[in-house]
Amino acid sequence: MKPLRLVIGGGIGSGKSQAGELLVERGFAVLDADQVGHSMLSGDHPVARRVAERWPDAVTRGKIDRRALGRIVFRDRDQLAELEAITHPAIRDSIAGWARGAGSRPVAVEVPILADLLDGSWLWVIIETPLGLRKERLRERGMSDGEIEARMAAQPSHGEWMEAADFVVGNAGTREDLGRALDDALARIRVATGAT
Repeated sequence: MKPLRLVIGGGIGSGKSQAGELLVERGFAVLDADQVGHSMLSGDHPVARRVAERWPDAVTRGKIDRRALGRIVFRDRDQLAELEAITHPAIRDSIAGWARGAGSRPVAVEVPILADLLDGSWLWVIIETPLGLRKERLRERGMSDGEIEARMAAQPSHGEWMEAADFVVGNAGTREDLGRALDDALARIRVATGAT
């Protein structure tokens, strides 16, 4: 039987990272595509050099300030698309190599957007969380209302996430509630796919 390959998606603040932690507890290898992207924007990575050349206003003391970069690109879809054209090919290659290295272990990749970062063999599991709760979580992370609105506006809508979903997991309760919902989804996925 083939191992599970899951994409964990959902809007910012939906609980993708918590779902990822719970999947690790269930034996999955889990990768955060955002962290892959962040690592490429630090140090002397070729992607970081290209981004710094394109957006010098987002560079502080020789390093890319991701928050400053976010304030620029999340308010302008054209600039966001330009950033993604620079970063996504490298992120895609990194994810593919990581997944190959996992061998027969089930894997999941957390992604913040609907992007062509994986091939068609991956199943999309969308974490669905009420909008008010998502905003509350983001404020707790120190984001301003303006930053929250800009990030959400740059991401897929609720309808777009639902259209992409192979499975939906609700996350309006506790961590334990999310764990139970994930277990239910995993059982359904394994029955549907015959994967391990």
